[in-house]
Amino acid sequence: MGNQFRTAVLLAAMTAFILVIGQLLGGRQGMFIALIFAGGMNFFSYWYSDKLVLKMYRAQPITAGEAPELYETVRILANRAGLPMPKVYIIPQDQPNAFATGRNPDNAAVAVTRGLMNLMDRDEIEGVLAHELAHVKNRDILIGTIAATMAGAIMMLASMARWGAIFGGMRSDDDEGGMGIFGVIAMSIIAPMAAMLIQMAISRSREYLADSTGAAIAGRPDGLARALEKLGAYSRSRVMDANPSTAHMFIVNPLSAQKLSSLFSTHPPIEERVARLNGSRPAAPPSGSGPGRRQSEGAAFWDRLSG
Repeated sequence: MGNQFRTAVLLAAMTAFILVIGQLLGGRQGMFIALIFAGGMNFFSYWYSDKLVLKMYRAQPITAGEAPELYETVRILANRAGLPMPKVYIIPQDQPNAFATGRNPDNAAVAVTRGLMNLMDRDEIEGVLAHELAHVKNRDILIGTIAATMAGAIMMLASMARWGAIFGGMRSDDDEGGMGIFGVIAMSIIAPMAAMLIQMAISRSREYLADSTGAAIAGRPDGLARALEKLGAYSRSRVMDANPSTAHMFIVNPLSAQKLSSLFSTHPPIEERVARLNGSRPAAPPSGSGPGRRQSEGAAFWDRLSG
């Protein structure tokens, strides 16, 4: 019930922003058009936003035959967590990162970048995958994916409003409730910031829980803690080719190398996450924990796809 309530609040807040933008663009008529648009976006977000995000990053599905070690690790962890086997994807990017998506555990997907598979050892990859499966188990994936889709729509509308006002294509008076050119420009700046704040509020609180749940699924916290340290060091030096509206979905902020993005980070500080993991009581290493050597099959798989 808690996640259903959060999803409803998120949809209501994002819908309100779209309606406000419609009001500014075209008064009552604009708000009516925005209402139709928001209804369509809500429907689309629930049923198709996961597919859109995966396509956005050109994620490639893999099978047990194509990447057996990665696939088997996900299978073992999912079974340990009491989850159905999710679909597994590889993202053809060199920055290490990962995310989970889908509207429920029966329709979940886990995606890792090629860079993550090349950088991490077995225990670290297992920790990252356990963290993402924790999001599935805690049912965070629907609200995160909806937030990404709706935030993207708000940013697109806000950008259209701003440029339309600047070049005189939007309303310049306030009849029918329009706020005029200055109101449109102001709201086109405020709305994306408000959408980002909602993303931050959702993501920050859920990352700590996913870390602790992921450590329990993996059976030990040290693999995830080391992975987070590596991911943090790497992300501070290089920006991932990522859409800001989806930043909250990743295990670490893919845009943290951008100074401005650090002021509005969708994730809690990595140092705090690592400290919390290292402060937890270590458990015995799990049996049958997947691959025993350094992962490199992400690059090999992508090489096969490329030629």
